[in-house]
Amino acid sequence: MNHLFCFGLGYSSGVTAERLAKQGWRITGTSTSPAGGARIAAQGHTGLVFDGKSASADVANGLQKATHVLLSIPPGADGDPAFLWHGRDIAESKSIVWIGYFSTVGVYGDAQGGWVDEESDARPSSKRGERRLAAEQHWLKLARDSGKNAAVFRLPGIYGPGRSALDDVLNGTARAIMKPRQVFNRIHVDDIASAVIASLERPHAGRVYNVTDDEPGPPQDVVNFAAEILGRPPPPALDFATAELSPMARSFYSESKRVSNARMKAELGIRLKYPNYRDGLKAILIVGEPKIPR
Repeated sequence: MNHLFCFGLGYSSGVTAERLAKQGWRITGTSTSPAGGARIAAQGHTGLVFDGKSASADVANGLQKATHVLLSIPPGADGDPAFLWHGRDIAESKSIVWIGYFSTVGVYGDAQGGWVDEESDARPSSKRGERRLAAEQHWLKLARDSGKNAAVFRLPGIYGPGRSALDDVLNGTARAIMKPRQVFNRIHVDDIASAVIASLERPHAGRVYNVTDDEPGPPQDVVNFAAEILGRPPPPALDFATAELSPMARSFYSESKRVSNARMKAELGIRLKYPNYRDGLKAILIVGEPKIPR
């Protein structure tokens, strides 16, 4: 039986895991707390605790039974916790044939609104991007050295049911930050799952994929469209130069680029379910998430 082991069974990995579980896969996932492990178990999976600060005997044992590993824990200053504490277990596992890593398009740095693809130089302009790039390289090398397939999925802003501009508009936290020539890509969580599953089914050893939508655009356009389809007034426009933003948010706006997904489509045969944010947000609204107060 195919057995997916997820380091950090969160939003994106959780959607992927649920789709695979419906296909008969066994799922094991980690959380940083016993409560999180219990939540995973309540979903019908095996839930383990891994806090990233030390090795876990339960995790090491689980990796000897897994066939595929999906990594979604962000690296810290010391590196990727899963690699640091359990990289050797993954490399030495006789059952694991595939390793997938969730990274970020932030590894490209700022392209001043220009296009980038997987052949573009990775020049991260933030510590977060530098750590992700280093983690990518560590996992790809481990896979090569241990004879396993590996895929890196570089993700932009992720949205989906319960986590979208619709929720921001409804809870009053939406802001239309205006910065000239600022563009981002996005990706619906269901399309992330499709890319991962396609890689599992048609692995290309050591490949990096940009898993993004087809339509990079200004962030305020997304917020304004969400308000429009909800029948709410758009949030006031705020100038980036004077807006009060967290250091993380400000660093996010320090990079502008358009990210090509051509390799993903060509090699994995992906046809995006939500090629742009309009399709994705309308679909979320149709299925009733978020819950709209009456």
